[in-house]
Amino acid sequence: MKITGITVYKVKPRWIFVKLSTDEGIDGWGEMISGTKTETVVAGAKELGEYLVGRNPFEIERLWQELYKSFFRGGPINGTIVSGLEMALWDIKGKFCKLPVYEFLGGKARDRIKVYSWVGGDRPDDVAREAIDRKNRGFDAVKMNATEELHYIDSFAKVQAVVDRVASIREACGYDFGIGVDFHGRVHKPMAKVLAHELEPYKLMFLEEVVLPENEEAFREVALHVSTPLATGERLTSRWQYKNLFQEGIIDIIQPDVAMVGGILETKKIISMAEAFDMAAAPHAPYGPIALAATLQVDVCSPNVFIQEQSLGIHYNRGFDLLDFVKNKDIFQYKDGFVEVPEKPGLGIEIDEETVKKVAAEGLRWTNPKWHNYDGTMAEW
Repeated sequence: MKITGITVYKVKPRWIFVKLSTDEGIDGWGEMISGTKTETVVAGAKELGEYLVGRNPFEIERLWQELYKSFFRGGPINGTIVSGLEMALWDIKGKFCKLPVYEFLGGKARDRIKVYSWVGGDRPDDVAREAIDRKNRGFDAVKMNATEELHYIDSFAKVQAVVDRVASIREACGYDFGIGVDFHGRVHKPMAKVLAHELEPYKLMFLEEVVLPENEEAFREVALHVSTPLATGERLTSRWQYKNLFQEGIIDIIQPDVAMVGGILETKKIISMAEAFDMAAAPHAPYGPIALAATLQVDVCSPNVFIQEQSLGIHYNRGFDLLDFVKNKDIFQYKDGFVEVPEKPGLGIEIDEETVKKVAAEGLRWTNPKWHNYDGTMAEW
């Protein structure tokens, strides 16, 4: 079997789908992250994708090494391109062999996968009502953004507003309900210590990205103020960037993104290494249906994954949602806060390419918000 071509689709609300075709009529699908550089990713995908034409799609490790190991390597652009292409290679291999991808990675380690739901939006509001809604739908865990704009040193009123929101969920849903709070890198070290300490009484499931990854030395300082598990990893672009986290031993939960760190096998390698350090995993997956389907393949065979992010109904999905592009919609049907292990071959997902083509024809321009503090300085989003 040989790869014969690559097709890239820019799809609203903020997704990039890639299809690899073969001379035996088997197509493989992958997904890349648009971020704020959609056209750059698309151009890079076509450039690297052409390198795969004429190659054997089954030689995934060999092709990954050749795609990743350029002289100037790494970074989110190259990371997401390689990730999307790698997913598509696994999809081809699984479909040809009539097996789900996880069967190549050790097979099932679980019977079902626990998932959580987002509440509150970018600027969190009315989180208790939304949490009750999710609980009524069977979820027993949610995640929310902690705060909106926050300066290096800011008012305690903003801290108290976060505490009040979290307290409202805890009061409404009880202590057997998981609450993840995402600082989203919006909080600088001085306020991160304050905010984490003030949230400690609410027995949270985890605190996520309490500081930006480039300030990872501050994780230790925040950890001194709380016993709440700390999570990070969504912005890291390779297994090599995880080395310090493993060696330091401060982070409790890693959150690799299959569409960023190099694809399915790389995510599996990272999560397996975390297991050796007695660390949990909760993979990052707030994007489109292909990335989520690929992530579920890793979840199935990774015993230290304790919960999975999923993006049905997330605040970014305006106009279109995951199921709009999927024929076998049962793959993302949640029951009592769990999703079943996918059984179909490859990534387990059947893409509605006609709908993809139609939406892609509308074009895509997505940028993350540009926020500013009260004095006009740029605030982290």
